[in-house]
Amino acid sequence: MKLYFSRNPNPRLAVAVARYLETKLDFEFASPFAAGQMEKFRRLNPNLSLPILVDDEGKSLWEADAIACRLSRHAHSDFWRTGDDEPEMIRWLSWGKEHFALACDTVHFERGTKQRYGIGPIDQKRVEEGLNQFHTAAAILDAVLAERQWLVGNSVSYADFRMATFLPFNDAARLPLDDYPSVSRWYRRLEDIDAWRDPFKGMDAPELPPVPQMAVADQR
Repeated sequence: MKLYFSRNPNPRLAVAVARYLETKLDFEFASPFAAGQMEKFRRLNPNLSLPILVDDEGKSLWEADAIACRLSRHAHSDFWRTGDDEPEMIRWLSWGKEHFALACDTVHFERGTKQRYGIGPIDQKRVEEGLNQFHTAAAILDAVLAERQWLVGNSVSYADFRMATFLPFNDAARLPLDDYPSVSRWYRRLEDIDAWRDPFKGMDAPELPPVPQMAVADQR
């Protein structure tokens, strides 16, 4: 199998899953919008987005959650919870995408992605909306994590990885994670996992463009 990836949040997530599961894959850094690449990748994913997993028969699977499920099954791992724990995991995947991770994404897109790729000025209204949503969601998550180490059961699962998708990019987003001690402790536990902390170790994976310092120091 081959995983096409970049260093952006969702592809990073897929690489971290593959490295955590110790899946034997070929990893290939990709740029679907680069000159001469669009038609190749359009056949693999009509959205022209990464990550993309291609199996040994040439069939492609896109979207990080689907790839995580496929890789977990391939590894016979409970990282993607099944059985009685699966509804609980899906609850956190669904809630995270609509609340915590969405808030992180909203702020990161303005302060990080847009500035990194030069696609427009920071929209302060959107930043404030994202921060408000972050505080609401982080308070809920903090109360839950005050009573447990991981989101599902007694060990890390894909729910934890997915919830934290945008936190490795918090140098740009500057979300006030330290305001929520249980969330901060949970994230430090994730950072103790090599595959999460540095999923690209030893790989050919060019760094993302830097965020201009003026954008990092936008109106606070």
